[in-house]
Amino acid sequence: MQVSEGSVGKTASLKNLKGFDASHPPDPKLIDSCVHCGFCLATCPSYRVTGKEMDSPRGRIYLMDAINEGEIALNTASVEHFDSCLGCLACVTTCPSGVQYDKLISATRHQVERNYSRGLWDRLVRQLIFSLFPNPDALRILLVPLLVYQRLGFSKFFRATGVLKNISPRLAAMESILPEITLESFQDNLPDVILARGEKRYRVGMILGCVQRLFFSPVNEATVRVLTANGCEVVIPKSQGCCAALPEHQGQTEQAKALARQMIDSFANTGVDYVIINAAGCGHTLKEYGHILEDDPEYREKAQEFAAKVKDAQEFLATVGLTTKLSTLASKPVSLVYQDACHLLHGQKISVQPRQLLQQIPGVKLKEPLDAAICCGSAGVYNMLQPDIAEELGKQKVRNLLDTGADLIASPNPGCSLQIQKHLELQGKDVAIMHPMELLDYSIRGEKLKV
Repeated sequence: MQVSEGSVGKTASLKNLKGFDASHPPDPKLIDSCVHCGFCLATCPSYRVTGKEMDSPRGRIYLMDAINEGEIALNTASVEHFDSCLGCLACVTTCPSGVQYDKLISATRHQVERNYSRGLWDRLVRQLIFSLFPNPDALRILLVPLLVYQRLGFSKFFRATGVLKNISPRLAAMESILPEITLESFQDNLPDVILARGEKRYRVGMILGCVQRLFFSPVNEATVRVLTANGCEVVIPKSQGCCAALPEHQGQTEQAKALARQMIDSFANTGVDYVIINAAGCGHTLKEYGHILEDDPEYREKAQEFAAKVKDAQEFLATVGLTTKLSTLASKPVSLVYQDACHLLHGQKISVQPRQLLQQIPGVKLKEPLDAAICCGSAGVYNMLQPDIAEELGKQKVRNLLDTGADLIASPNPGCSLQIQKHLELQGKDVAIMHPMELLDYSIRGEKLKV
C-alpha cells in the first residue's frame, strides 16, 4: 500500500501531540466497556446544564480514547471538558454496562495535572485551595482574620453588591459559601479517648475532617455522643490530618499519597474495630486508600487493611443497631427531607441506611425530593472552580428540596450543607440544615428543635 507524503506528515504530527504519560493512563479496557448508549446523559449534572456532548461521561470517554490513541492533544479544549465533570459518579450508578467511569476520570485528572500547563491565574487559585483546605492547621490560622472580616460587615457588603464577582467569579464563589465563624470554630473539645456509655460494644476510631472540624465542630461532637450512647469507645488520634479527598479528586497525586500515609499512621496501633467518618466525600476517599497507594510497597497492605475498617457513621450505626432510647424532636411531628450526598449515594452505595436511622426517631416523617440523585453542585471544590454550572445545580437542588414542604433538611456532607445553605439564602428561605448525627443526638438527649 502506498502512503502519501501528506499522510506521513499527518502521522508524524499526531505522534508529537502532547498526551497522557505511561503512568496509569485511562485504561483502554475500561474505555472499551462503554457502548455509548447514552443512558448516562440524563443523570449527568454537567450535561444537563450545558447540553454539550463532551460535557457528558460518554463524551469524555471519547476524548480519553482519542488522547490515548494520539488522535487529539491534551490541551485547553479537551481539559475544559474533563474539568467540567463534578465527579459525582451518578453515571456509574446509571450505566447498564457497568462502565467504571470513576476510575477513568480519576486517572485522567492525575494525567491532566502532570501533563497540562494551566494558566497563571488558574494555577494560583488552585494552589491557594490545595494549600489551605487539606491543611486544618493553616485553616485555623485564617479563622481570626475571617472572623474580623465577617464582624466588620465585609461579607455582607460583597454579597449584597456583587463587586467581588465582577473582579473574580471564583473568589466570589469561595466567599459566597464561607460559613459563619464562631468562637466554637476555635475550640478543640474532643479528648483522645471517650469512653462508651454503658456496656462497651466496639472500640472505634473517628476522623475529624478538615472543614468539618473547624466549621462544623458541633457535628463531630454530636457524632461522638451518638457513638458513645450506643456502646462505642471512641478514639481520636490528634496526629490525623486531611483524608486526601480534595487532592485525590483533583489529581494532586503526591499530596494525596502523603496525606493517606499520614492518616494510616495516625490510626496504627490504636486497636480500633472500625474507623468512623461522618463526611460523605471523605468516606469515599478513605475507602479508596488501597487504590491510591497501590504502587507503594510499604503501604499497599496497610492501606487495604485501613480501608476495610472505614465505615460511614450512618452505615455503621444502621449495621450494628441503635441500643439507646430515641425521643421526639419537637412537640409536633417533624417532616424531614434527606439530601443524598453523591459520594455517599453513588460512591459508597449508601442510601437506605440513613433513612432507616432517621425513621427510627419518633414523630419524623421522611419526604423524598425530585431528582434526589442529582448533584447539588458542591462536589468538593467544584463550586469554587466551576461556579457557573454549580450555581445552576444549586438552584435546582434547593428548589426540589423546598418543594417537599419539609421542616428540616438532613445533609450528611459539609460541602453539600454549605452549597444548600447558600442557595436557601439566595431564595430567601429559612429552613434549617442539620447532619443526621445531630438529629440523632437531639433525639437521644431529649432536646427539642424549634421547627
